[in-house]
Amino acid sequence: MGRRKQWVVQLSDDERQQLTDMTRKGVHRARVTTRARLLLLSDRGLLDRDVAERQGVSSATVASIRKKYTEGGLQAALHEKARPKQPPKLNAQRTAILIAEVCSSPDGREKWTMQLLADRLVTLGVVDSISDETVRRTLKKTHSNRGRFKVGVSPR
Repeated sequence: MGRRKQWVVQLSDDERQQLTDMTRKGVHRARVTTRARLLLLSDRGLLDRDVAERQGVSSATVASIRKKYTEGGLQAALHEKARPKQPPKLNAQRTAILIAEVCSSPDGREKWTMQLLADRLVTLGVVDSISDETVRRTLKKTHSNRGRFKVGVSPR
């Protein structure tokens, strides 16, 4: 005998009609439409693995959507909560320090690498930790290079 589902989806007629309309009209995001289909199939009493197989998702996804529906209702199951954004590691002052480092020459090297710059910012105590990708994105936004070309007035 199989386990009983912990979060059973029992849609009201109104909810069922709303979800059916959502799946038939292509005005919603693909993720929302998929979640609507998952709820409709779960409402029929299908096993998670069968629902997952039909929709091309994992069984864990089906279980997660069922849980969200039973705990928070239809809107909670269809739409994700907004996630809090992390403040940027490099503000204007810290970016200026990064650019100053880029303009200097690295010890024993021809040019800076992103990882060297990240390590240098940590060594200087500008940040506690930073990835080379964050350094790259910051330099890209400021249109900075890593010392490959001479900066300044070119001779005529």
